[in-house]
Amino acid sequence: MEESLLEVLSRQPGASADFATEARKLQAKDPQRLPELLVKRKLIPETELLEIFAARYQLPFWPDLTFRNIQGDFADRVPIQFLKKHLIIPLTATESDSTGKDASSALQNGATDPGIVIAINSPAAFPAVDDLVRMLANDPFQIVFTTRGAILEAISMMYDLRRDSAEQLVQDMEDTGTISIDEIEAAADLTDDVEDAPIIKLANNILTQSIKAGASDIHIEPYDEGFKVRHRVDGILYDLVSPPKWVQAALISRIKIMAKLDIAEKRLPQDGRMEVSIVNQKIDIRVSTIPTSFGERVVLRLLNKTSSLLELTELGLASQALATVEQLIASPNGIILVTGPTGSGKTTTLYSVLSTINKPGVNIITIEDPVEYQIKGISQIQVNPKISLTFAKGLRSIVRQDPDVILVGEIRDHETAEIAVQSALTGHLVFSTLHTNDSASAVTRLVDIGVEPFLISSSVLAIMAQRLVRVLCDQCKAPFMPGNSMLESLGLDTAQLQGSQIHKAVGCEQCFHSGFRGRMGIFEVLQLDENIKSLILTAFDSNQILAASQRQNMTTLRADGIEKVLQGQTTFEEVLRVAAK
Repeated sequence: MEESLLEVLSRQPGASADFATEARKLQAKDPQRLPELLVKRKLIPETELLEIFAARYQLPFWPDLTFRNIQGDFADRVPIQFLKKHLIIPLTATESDSTGKDASSALQNGATDPGIVIAINSPAAFPAVDDLVRMLANDPFQIVFTTRGAILEAISMMYDLRRDSAEQLVQDMEDTGTISIDEIEAAADLTDDVEDAPIIKLANNILTQSIKAGASDIHIEPYDEGFKVRHRVDGILYDLVSPPKWVQAALISRIKIMAKLDIAEKRLPQDGRMEVSIVNQKIDIRVSTIPTSFGERVVLRLLNKTSSLLELTELGLASQALATVEQLIASPNGIILVTGPTGSGKTTTLYSVLSTINKPGVNIITIEDPVEYQIKGISQIQVNPKISLTFAKGLRSIVRQDPDVILVGEIRDHETAEIAVQSALTGHLVFSTLHTNDSASAVTRLVDIGVEPFLISSSVLAIMAQRLVRVLCDQCKAPFMPGNSMLESLGLDTAQLQGSQIHKAVGCEQCFHSGFRGRMGIFEVLQLDENIKSLILTAFDSNQILAASQRQNMTTLRADGIEKVLQGQTTFEEVLRVAAK
């Protein structure tokens, strides 16, 4: 089969002699995985390969799989390991497939009722289809080809829909009234633990549901007569489940076991970490516990290690601000600061900048707390206060490593600020963050921690403030015209709405009924020109600096947010939530 497949692929338009040579090498290495290896080596796009399969076997190709096709009760009859091994997923048949075509037009042997649809990623899964049909005791069936990512996402969704949801697990435990804690390490994949003890299922299900929802944090919050589990999605905390009080100790102990913490120590704060996977995602989790009056409070910070870094153009910078930033990061020396509260996306912005300037001829060294993403070609240092490796101490060593670009995770004290300024003045480009409300306040903050105004004006190139706003879901957002009172509070009039595309949040299955999917940044970029530098030398009051920058047409956070509202990307409420003034 593989030889004939190679012949078919070699005849495709654009196929070169090098393609055939490389494909034969891959076939000799692992014939069964040839299609997967061809895609992995980027010798052929996955969709193009699947279209070839579809034409060859006269089967449909579905580019994606919709949620309505996924049936949770299949999970009770089919082991998830089987589905992941063979990259296969059973779906319910609907009147139309994901491409909008009539499903009956693609049935095998002229059948009028497909029964179920079985999605596969490769012809190698044909034998597994027979086994799957026997497991489900279902006939007739229809086979379709779809992408690897669509199958893995559907598998994950299927096991999210199975009866062992967090709420159902809690109900089961309430019915039994007992818990047995099995102190074992976390499985390689959270969704593999389908036959474990209820508390293990509950812990894994909480993690799985939060990861699937794109949560950044999970909170386990104890109270007098119960406790609550919440997760933060797109910056907003949502209730996930509220188990009975007697489940609290067992659930927290399970989390502490997974994070390799001392489960006997409940009087002192502890910090740990663990790494889990769910289908094709690897998640690094930082765990923090603190003692409270009603038991330990736990917060888990989720970091998806498989997600790719954003490009500068994907951050949400307006065209003028983007051009300014691109010009600034090309500077040979100086300090560029990114400011904003915790969780405003400062680290993501800096990583995007570093990825942009990361070239073989540039030596980039960072010191961070923590190192959130590993970037190839960049030396990254983790702060470790236990051995006195602080930002200041690490920065002193970095400057002796002949760097061109330095990233300091955060300027917290006078010593770190002083070394960063001196590094900038001696020919290094330095990036760092500060916790201030806007860009002008960063100058005041630097003066407060002991940096002389003349050093600020000599070394700082620009200060960029940012916030994150939720992005409206494209599937359900609806046109909206704000009332006069709202327009007045925002300083707008109806004339400024001409040509705008204002929308409001509605909510649907695609966005978990929140009305929003994902977040984007709103920015203000304060570039220190000669006028601003002169003002810093005479008066470093943030209000005066902000007024001067606005006179030079700097776009403020709020103004940038309103512009994104007028473009139909977010809402007025979102902008006011993160940028009140």
